[in-house]
Parts: sequence; structure tokens; C-alpha cells
Amino acid sequence: MCPPTYFDVVYAINPWMDLSVPVDRGRAVAQWEALRAAYEAHGHRVDVVDPVPGLPDMVYAANGGTVVGGKALAARFAFPQRQPEGAAYESWFATVGAERGLTSLGQASDTNEGEGDLLLAGDVLLAGTGFRTTRAAHEEAGRLLGVPVVTLELVDPRFYHLDTALAVLDTEGRSPRIAYYPGAFSPASRAVLAERYPDAILATEADAAVLGLNAVSDGRHVFLTDRATGMHAQLREHGYVPVGVDLSELLKGGGSVKCCTLELRPAGGPSAGAPTTTEVGA
Repeated sequence: MCPPTYFDVVYAINPWMDLSVPVDRGRAVAQWEALRAAYEAHGHRVDVVDPVPGLPDMVYAANGGTVVGGKALAARFAFPQRQPEGAAYESWFATVGAERGLTSLGQASDTNEGEGDLLLAGDVLLAGTGFRTTRAAHEEAGRLLGVPVVTLELVDPRFYHLDTALAVLDTEGRSPRIAYYPGAFSPASRAVLAERYPDAILATEADAAVLGLNAVSDGRHVFLTDRATGMHAQLREHGYVPVGVDLSELLKGGGSVKCCTLELRPAGGPSAGAPTTTEVGA
């Protein structure tokens, strides 16, 4: 995670950003601290990346890269306002990350916005495209990280990253379970998701519209915005424990719980060394 020390909305690169709405940075920091405390209270370790002045979106750590099997691929951002973040996260992977047992693969060659668009679901990497990460980046990520890739096309600009429209809930001990909002995807991608994940939780537009799918799960506890009350109820019905967090200030930049969280997967973890193939489902 990266604290929102310099968080602000000073440009608009997604539909959530409104330059006329002021940001309360102190409140943003307090909300971020509450999310960090929630993770630690449930037994999770949080490494903190130092924020860089002039990079107000660096708090959205998920976009900084993708880590699978101890291999860390840093992002290459689409918009010039965020491009320096890629180098900042690459530097962290190569220094502090190396001390944690991670191997830095450098920055992606193609436009690749990290876990914003690349979500590990068991033994495959679900990969979003349509607004930010390119299809070429999917192939590169699969090859470098050693994971099969399933491409999914996003069509609603509100859900500009895959992690705003889909959450991986459980990959341990059974087939992966996900939750997603069908309206965010092209018809062909909806068909792929329905076939691969017939037991998926389908979010309502109301829950998706408050970024209720921008969530982090440890297989039991699901950390998500406290505003997605319908998703909370569905999660309970399926045996999960929702942990609601107020990130309303950071929502002004177009991010919530998952956007603020880059998951570090060590060597020997899920999908390490898996063969690489690419499936295009868009």
C-alpha cells in the first residue's frame, strides 16, 4: 500500500474524477489508515511504499504492478500524468521487494496498469482491456509471469479497470469463485465469464456503481466499501465475511479497496511456473 500523502484530483482521466469537487486529504489519510488497520487486524502484513510528491494517484497501489510466484512486473501507464508511477514501483520491487524475496522483471513494454487489469484467479490471469491495458500487454504478462491469460473486454467507461468490475473471492481448495458486474463487459466476454464461472456472484449495478467490486479477499474475509450493502448481503449468503471500509474520499479519484492494495505473491505460491497460453474472450 502507498499512503495518500499527496492525494488530490488535479486532472480527470476517468469518469469518477471531478475537478470541481474538493478533496479532504486529511480524511483520505484517515480512511487509508483504517483500511490498513483492518488488514492487520485480520492477520495480514502490509508493506508501505513511500509516496512521491507530484504523483497524487500513487495511492492506488494495485496499478503499480503484478506479482505472481515471486516475479514482479511493474506497470507502464497509459496517461502521462501517471507514467512516473511505473518507475517508482519498479524501484520498490528492485529494492525493498527484493528483500521480501521478489524478483523484479522491470517495467512492462506495453501499456499495462498492473492489478488494475490483471487479476490472478487460481491458475489463470484474468486480464482486462478496452480502456487502459492493451491486449499485447496481456501476452507479455502471461509470458513473463508464467500464467495462462484470459482476455476480457470492458465496455463501460465507469469500469475502466478490470478490478472495478470483477473481484476474485476464493482460489484455495476449490474452483475459483469470482464476483462481477455483467454490464461492464462485452457480450462475448460475458459469455466467457458465464461459462468459466457458473457459480459467480453477480453484482447489481447499484453495488458496482459505488465500486463494490473493487475488493480484496483472503478467501474468507472480503474487504470492500461499506456502501455496497447488497454485495455485503450476497457475500454473507455465500459464506464470506464482509469487512466494510469507508473510502469515500479516495473514491473521488476512481478507486476503492482493491485499487489501494497490491497483493504480493511469493515464489511457490499460486500459479508459480504455470505454462503460458492466451485465450481471447472479447
